[in-house]
Order: sequence, then C-alpha cells, then structure tokens
Amino acid sequence: MALCAHLSALDADNLLVPDQLICPECVALGDRWVHLRTCQTCGHVGCCDDSKNKHATKHFHATQHPVVASAELGEQWVWCYVDEQMAEY
Repeated sequence: MALCAHLSALDADNLLVPDQLICPECVALGDRWVHLRTCQTCGHVGCCDDSKNKHATKHFHATQHPVVASAELGEQWVWCYVDEQMAEY
C-alpha cells in the first residue's frame, strides 16, 4: 500500500522531536502517561491513546494537524490520523 500524502510529505531526517520527554498537559493535571507522541506540524507533545488523557489525539481533533511521531526511545514510526496509516522510518 502506498503512503498517504501526509506521510509522503515528511522528511525522516527532519522530524520534530520534543525538548523534554513529558506530556505537559498530564504534568499540569498531576497525571501519568504511557507513551508520548510529537505532532509533526507544530511540535506539540502529547500522551498516547493508551494513556488516560489521550492528549495527542485530543490535539489532532482540536487542530487537525495530521501526523504524529513516536517520541519513545528506540521507536521510529509516524502515524497519520486522517488516513489512519502508520509508517516506519
């Protein structure tokens, strides 16, 4: 299957990475997260859908920024919310 337009437009050598490995919204709430995702449009860092608050997905719904990258060490993949497609890099 071919990559969607959102994922095809990414440059794997220039993906946005977080300055800190925290979900700021979870920190503000005093909550924990499971994994982190980084928005590839603006750099927002949010927690994954396995986390209670699902801040990365909430960010997508609020902004329509289509692609996140895993911020987990050792993981190299991106996800397009619009096309529900994942790609490794």
